[in-house]
Amino acid sequence: MEPRIEQLQPTARTHLEEMPGRPRARGLGWRILFFLLLVGCTVLFLLPFAWLVSASLKLRSQVFDFRWIPDPVQWINYVKVWDAAPLFAWLKNSLIVGALGAVAVTLSSSLVAFGFAYFRFRGRDTLFALVLATMMLPGAATMIPVYLIWSKLGFVNTLVPLWAGNLFGSAFYIFLLRQFYLTLPRDLFNAARIDGANYFQMWLRVAFPLTRTAMIVVFIFEFKALWTNLMKPLIYLFNDQLFTMPRGIKTLLDRFGKGGEMQWEIVLAATVILTVPLVVIFFFGQRYFIEGISASGVKQ
Repeated sequence: MEPRIEQLQPTARTHLEEMPGRPRARGLGWRILFFLLLVGCTVLFLLPFAWLVSASLKLRSQVFDFRWIPDPVQWINYVKVWDAAPLFAWLKNSLIVGALGAVAVTLSSSLVAFGFAYFRFRGRDTLFALVLATMMLPGAATMIPVYLIWSKLGFVNTLVPLWAGNLFGSAFYIFLLRQFYLTLPRDLFNAARIDGANYFQMWLRVAFPLTRTAMIVVFIFEFKALWTNLMKPLIYLFNDQLFTMPRGIKTLLDRFGKGGEMQWEIVLAATVILTVPLVVIFFFGQRYFIEGISASGVKQ
């Protein structure tokens, strides 16, 4: 029997090699289509930013024309921005608010989420549902009461109201981090308890390192939200040296935009400066960001 099988094997291999390659060609066609779709979406999303950079480098009379490549390139527009406004102070204020607020909400939300994930007590689910229900409350409904609180505390016209509220956590981030903590084996925490760790040490030494990607996702989300937030600086800040970048660009828009001196190239250059730090942060944190988003949908 063995010689006969050996004789049939080349025939079967030849038959397989002669079969039409339709499935392989169809798979290749779908890959090409998917690749072209990705390229098209990428170009579509990059067009506004590309136009912004191009317009910021043009002459005042050429800002709204249809040429993508400035001729001549006006790097002087970025020098004019620094001369027209205290841009360094605005960048520093935005960095302070973004960093403090992102760190505060990441740590506070993580502690609350760990409590909801680890402890089992009566009414836990009801209490967690109440926390999630706060997401349904519009910010406009609490704007005036919160302002009165900060005014009584004497923090109006300071940077404190822009980030200190994050010390009390965020319902969305609590929900997100709780989903990560629920995927961690409970035996890890039981072993830590046997070794003498208290609850805070269990969070710091066990839960925190294992959910690093989730922490980075929360940090990036909140930093972006604070970096681009305009409403709170409009409400609490009156001194131009305390302005954040969005509040400062609003001032530049009033001065150089429509109804002002019509120097749109200065406004657009400031907008590029506002956008670049976010691009850099996402570039360095994209691996953790993508891992965190992917892991949030995986249930172990």
